[in-house]
Amino acid sequence: MSEEIKGYLDMELLRFTTAGSVDDGKSTLIGRLLYDSKTLFQDQIENVKKISKQRGEDLNLALLMDGLKAEREQGITIDVAYRYFATPVRKFIIADTPGHPQYTRNMVTGASTANLAVILVDARNGVVEQTHRHIFIASLLQIPHFIICINKMDLVNFKEETYNQIKNEIKDFVSKLDIKDVYFIPISALLGDNVVDGSDNMPWYKGSTLKYLLENIHIGSDENLIDCRFPIQYVIRPRDDKYHDYRGYAGKIASGIFKPGDKIKILPSGFTSTIKTIEGMSKIKEAFAPMSVVMQIEDDYDIGRGDMIVREDNVPIISQDVDLMLCWMNKKKLHEGNKYIVKHTTKETKCIVKKIKYKLNINTLHRIEGATEIGLNDIGRIKIRTAQPLFYDSYRDNRTTGCLILIDEQTNETVGAGMIKR
Repeated sequence: MSEEIKGYLDMELLRFTTAGSVDDGKSTLIGRLLYDSKTLFQDQIENVKKISKQRGEDLNLALLMDGLKAEREQGITIDVAYRYFATPVRKFIIADTPGHPQYTRNMVTGASTANLAVILVDARNGVVEQTHRHIFIASLLQIPHFIICINKMDLVNFKEETYNQIKNEIKDFVSKLDIKDVYFIPISALLGDNVVDGSDNMPWYKGSTLKYLLENIHIGSDENLIDCRFPIQYVIRPRDDKYHDYRGYAGKIASGIFKPGDKIKILPSGFTSTIKTIEGMSKIKEAFAPMSVVMQIEDDYDIGRGDMIVREDNVPIISQDVDLMLCWMNKKKLHEGNKYIVKHTTKETKCIVKKIKYKLNINTLHRIEGATEIGLNDIGRIKIRTAQPLFYDSYRDNRTTGCLILIDEQTNETVGAGMIKR
């Protein structure tokens, strides 16, 4: 492998999502970021210029993200659009999510794996309900870092007073949530102010540009490297006579650090053993989240998909009763007594909704007690009982083993995303 390729593979990866209300300029912002960072191919630029000209527009950078025909016709984002790019400092995966209330479930999907959330606010409209909704959902998903971009400053004459008013209103809302790392930037995605380059139009702003923050925000401590969790996805048993004694357990490390020689426990059996080898492309001395590896252990046990390898002295919660915050994503409402398939890490089992504790008012964050149903885009707290025990941590401690999804048994649709409370 060449040093250039190895250097690229070893670069730190930052996943971030964009969110905001309708027409706040999310797609334009990403298009501007890619264009000014010079990470686009010439044919991509020419294609956007061609479509923009056909529509009688100047260069419309939002077209770089709006890939669906309906999105381009309506000038909105409907589905989650992913874009990959890199600078000399970092690799990035962007999830551009829609702003319409009926597509909140798509926003949850795009944000679920993000290290950072970029929330856009239209400087003309200020803070609206969707701003509250998206900030709250991102905080519920425990995204560690937030950048609030107050966009379209060019349409309010780059007034510092407008920026400060919106900034203070969001600060007041954020103070009620579990969010620790928040940055504010006044931008014009259309003109490029403070996106990649600084703005001559806003000399009163002394902070960093969006690109600088994306390249320099510290994400090294975002992973849980303490609680060792290895959900088993597949058992490898080669049929080759040369490897007839080989039995490897493949999966993606959810959290923690594993090394050969570590004492481990297998769940749900509770049997203990020792890690014999850990393999990636070759044998490795240690493995950590989010690496995909194959483990061999010293003893032969009946282990399969859905089981979990953990440290002997650090075991997750093992229970059939699960308390969780739920983002509901289906038109068919959730009621007490409904039955679903629950998917948690690599394990699937059935569950029943035992209790709806409350729903949340997104704007005030007040609880709506006595709720009997949870509808599309609602957020509420429920309790379920599963047919088989789950091995989980609270979502606050572990975003991988602390989340689950609910699946409709008849349609096989994903209807809810849950964050487990301890």
